Formats: sequence, C-alpha cells, structure tokens
Amino acid sequence: MNATLSQHVQIPADSGSLEGMLELPPNARGVVIFAHGSGSSRFSPRNNFVAEKLRDGRVGTLLVDLLLPDEEFVYESRFDIALLTRRLATVAAWVAESRAASDLPLGLFGASTGAAAALRVAAAERTPIAAVVSRGGRPDLAGATALANARAPTLLIVGSEDRGVIELNQSVYEMLRCEKRIELVSGATHLFEEPGTLARAASLARQWFERHLRADIGAFAFMR
Repeated sequence: MNATLSQHVQIPADSGSLEGMLELPPNARGVVIFAHGSGSSRFSPRNNFVAEKLRDGRVGTLLVDLLLPDEEFVYESRFDIALLTRRLATVAAWVAESRAASDLPLGLFGASTGAAAALRVAAAERTPIAAVVSRGGRPDLAGATALANARAPTLLIVGSEDRGVIELNQSVYEMLRCEKRIELVSGATHLFEEPGTLARAASLARQWFERHLRADIGAFAFMR
C-alpha cells in the first residue's frame, strides 16, 4: 500500500458495534490494536500520541473502544477483564480478516486494565499475535494461566515513580516464559504526564514493534 489509509470502522460485537479508527501508513510493517485502560477511550490523548509515533515507524494502528456506549457508564465494566478480553479478541479476529490488514502481523498495546486483556488474547492464540506492549499496565490481572501460556514477545513499560505498579509488573516479568523485557521510564508516574516521559515510552514501544512485527517472526511464533 503506497498511500495512507485512515478509516473509521465499526466492528460487530454482542448487541452493538465497537467504534474505532484504523490508520495504516504507506508500506505498513504491521498493525497494533490499542486496548485502553479503565475510564479511557479511543480518544485518549496519551494513546493517540503513542499511536502517532508508531505510524512514524510504519506501524499501523487501530484505536478502538472495547465497551459499547451504554457500558461506558457502568463502573464494573471498566474492570471486567473477561469482557475486555472477549472484545479485544473480536477486534483482533476482525483485523486478521479485514481487506486492509489481513496480511499484516498483529501487535497489541495495552494500558492499565487493557494490558491484562492483551496478554490473555495473546496467550489464547486464536489469532496470531506477534508482539505485546504494556504501558503503565496491570498485566497481573491477566492471571497466572495466561501469563504462563504467553508466547508473544512482551515489553512491560512502567514509570519509575509508579509505586505499587512497579512491583506488580516485576512479579509478572518473573512469571512470563516468552521473550520479555521490562523498562522503567525515569521520573514517570502512572499516567506518564511528566515532561518527556510519554515520548520515551512511545519510543520504547515503537522499537519493540519495529523489531517484532515481521511476517516471518509472527508466523513462526504462532506455529511453535
């Protein structure tokens, strides 16, 4: 593909449709689905910033709401990992079958509770996942079974001042048996609001996806 694709998409899920924005740069090397955290959406300025940096590296992005409009106002839905996982799996399957991106390796970027859903989807292997990145995530909520079964190369990005979440990510890191890496972004708290910290996180994510979103690696990982 030699032109940029920017397309509003509606993905059927349960009794409604999930709204999202699919953007593919020319000659995209892959596409990354963003799994937002609790209380966030596809309009999240932080995730849109990261998505822009990924596209600069020829990585396509899909920012999508995993909750239906009426579910957004239900507090429990935001922390329903099983629901978020099911919806993310639906989105991943849709991308894998789409005309625009079916031939592209697929990555997942999870923030907060979205990181748990991303790891569960990657561990299930119903749709091949080439790489996972968690930013300020709660990957521990994925559960021991999913963490033990994870095969996609996984990068955990945590703020150095995000006390409590650091320890949870370090515990997850020890449980993972896939290719893995943990990065502490100096001076960052949970939302990476400090000057330069979100840019550093975006750079780390871009490097990880650029390394792993290759068709040969993605196919091999899924066949193991």
